[in-house]
Amino acid sequence: MSLMFSGELWYWKGPAPWYFVTVPPADCQALQAAASLVSYGWGMVPVTARIGASVWATSLFPKDGGYIVPVNARIRRAEQLEEGHSVTVQLDVRPATAARRT
Repeated sequence: MSLMFSGELWYWKGPAPWYFVTVPPADCQALQAAASLVSYGWGMVPVTARIGASVWATSLFPKDGGYIVPVNARIRRAEQLEEGHSVTVQLDVRPATAARRT
């Protein structure tokens, strides 16, 4: 399963701060259906993500009935991203077994 969407990069100021992009609600419905087949625990969904020229393996985090995409420092530097920037994200859902190997 693949999908593409745009969203704003936001910063979570918790004990382990991270940057995220929220998956739109319409796309979350399809992801929830796929999650039952690929989730490896805690509702995490393994994906290959792309922003610009950067591609990385990660997992979507469940949040408030939807999903968020973590965007690490390496990707933010490579794509010159800052909090509040609008980004286009491409996601390809991966099988859970592939997620354990990466």
